Amino acid sequence: MPSKQTTHNGLASTRQAPGRSGLCAPEPHPPGPAASLAYAGRITALRAALAAREADGAVITSAPNVRYFSGFTGSNGALLVSAGQVTLFTDPRYTLQAGRETAAKVVIAKGPLESAIAAQLASFHKVAFENTRISFRSMAALQKARVDWCALDDTCEALRMVKSDAEQEAIRASVLLNSAALDEALTHFRAGMTETDLAAEIEYRMRRRGAEKPAFETIVAFGERSALPHAHPGPARISGRGLLLIDMGAFLGGYASDMTRMAHLGKVPTATRQLYDAVSEAQLAALDRVKAGVTTASVDAAARKVLTARGYGKAFVHSTGHGLGLEIHEMPRIGKQDKTRLEAGMVITIEPGAYLEGFGGVRIEDTVLVTASGCEILTPTSKKLLVL
Repeated sequence: MPSKQTTHNGLASTRQAPGRSGLCAPEPHPPGPAASLAYAGRITALRAALAAREADGAVITSAPNVRYFSGFTGSNGALLVSAGQVTLFTDPRYTLQAGRETAAKVVIAKGPLESAIAAQLASFHKVAFENTRISFRSMAALQKARVDWCALDDTCEALRMVKSDAEQEAIRASVLLNSAALDEALTHFRAGMTETDLAAEIEYRMRRRGAEKPAFETIVAFGERSALPHAHPGPARISGRGLLLIDMGAFLGGYASDMTRMAHLGKVPTATRQLYDAVSEAQLAALDRVKAGVTTASVDAAARKVLTARGYGKAFVHSTGHGLGLEIHEMPRIGKQDKTRLEAGMVITIEPGAYLEGFGGVRIEDTVLVTASGCEILTPTSKKLLVL
């Protein structure tokens, strides 16, 4: 099978072209030494954050953060992290799974997890909680424990921004699967299909290749509807002449991918070509700005400057990108006001767009790995405007 080479800012990487084999995530199994060390390192970083708050424990309730710190993938789990122990609370449905997936101590609760956790807090003095994630009802149950509570804010999410080598490889695999699914789905495209038909075909091809699920509802928008940045696919038929926007992502091994590509049915009008070329130039300008040490706001500004100069500044109505990993949208945000400095190992999207009501819209999106001197574009799919 031929390899594909992706370069940017002088960096190159050779990757196998997307194929069906080798992309399926393995079945859950007990964490090996490398995984155990990774979770231990993450817990150590969390404990350092707790020490800065003079907290002697933390309750982690959001599923992505539970997975990040313990490896547990069930839908109902919570962690209690103290100086000397990590305890996973879950329910009887996950007894076997928890034992296979995590090295943490496991407590099987017969009722609400928050009540079981509160009962374990008698010896604690100050406990941190995920104030940006937890529901009022869950927090009320936790507050039955007589401890001082302090907010974690975005501490856990900030710890997740820089991806380990293993996380980077998981994202690479997800990206390759995602691109391969689009290639395959487009071989089944026929004029007259509905947006929903094509979205279903794309998600079917993802699943066939081993994806756990789409990373979000696949966006397929044709003609004037492509001017809706987050359009939901509907019964509109893809026929005649017009822009076709496809925004798609997959979860594989727990990690997300994200890509937007554009096609056009029929001969491409000059106005459409001008719009596409402007967005393409903006995306390349943003990519050229990406490297460790620069602010996310400056990456956004690079894209925005191009679109403004080309007359589409007011048509760019969202940020230039976002981090991704265990969730499709993670820190950092690549936007006007975000002052985060990029670090090597962050994985982000670069996706400027321009949307003209009554005409259509264009967005071009890659998933990229930040490096010390630039970025590696992980998405192998061509960015040329595809004419169908």
